[in-house]
Amino acid sequence: MNPLFQQIQVTLINLIAQGVALVPAILIALVVLGITWYVSNVVRRVTKAAGRRVLKSKSLRLLLVQTAYVASWSVGIIVACVLAFPGLVLGDIIALLGLSSVAIGFAFQDIFKNFLAGILLLLQEPFRLGDQIVVEGYEGTVEEIAIRSTQILTYRGERVVIPNAVVFTNAVQVRTAFAYRRTDLEIGVDYNTPLPKAVDTMLRAVSDVPGVLSNPEPEIDIEGFGDSSIDMIVRYWTQPDRASVRRTQTKVAIALKAACDRANINIPYPIRTLYYYDQEKFADNSPISGNGDSYRG
Repeated sequence: MNPLFQQIQVTLINLIAQGVALVPAILIALVVLGITWYVSNVVRRVTKAAGRRVLKSKSLRLLLVQTAYVASWSVGIIVACVLAFPGLVLGDIIALLGLSSVAIGFAFQDIFKNFLAGILLLLQEPFRLGDQIVVEGYEGTVEEIAIRSTQILTYRGERVVIPNAVVFTNAVQVRTAFAYRRTDLEIGVDYNTPLPKAVDTMLRAVSDVPGVLSNPEPEIDIEGFGDSSIDMIVRYWTQPDRASVRRTQTKVAIALKAACDRANINIPYPIRTLYYYDQEKFADNSPISGNGDSYRG
């Protein structure tokens, strides 16, 4: 037999023998991964239950659960690799991770960036689960702060998934950060209206509206003199959630209109005055002399 073919045959036999020898180890590694899946779910449930008793912050509880879940999977995968490849020891795995960290970092830099941003968001808690926020033009209620992304439910019933890096590096407006929130409602009154009467009428009307808080108290400010009205702003405080703000604003607008009608306070709308004249009489199209006198040619 040709020595080359004989060498190839021996090599193939050795490879097949090695593969057959690895089958039990690979099966054991698969079993370990299955056990890891089960144990990770148990760890997640146990950590969630323990976090509810120990930690008050939902965000910190979520961070604890996610960290324990990822850690259990990492340990299981390392054990499976050692069992599947007996010649591979833990030191080799760590060395391999060290050598490939640069390449992995370039390939998964966005994932790592979102991962770190998610951890910082959960630790710093600029907002919490259930808060209503505005970020990058999206407004809604925070549903979940995961390791990779933040999910918000918009007021139209749509789910928006925003990468944590975007949330962390951009301005976030937290609507429900405090116990109450102010609304400014513009209104105008006729120039013939006595201003003290208008202020007193509107203040009493807005104070009686259900949903308007008495502390801080409502305020009526005169903004300026507009083209058709004296512009005023009604400032009042409500609960911070979107539903309370929207519903109360409707009630305040109805109450202000009714109070102004009862007090004979006119809420004007823009008025335009048009003047008509005879162009032939005033000779607007005629050339004008240097001294301002008009003449016809």
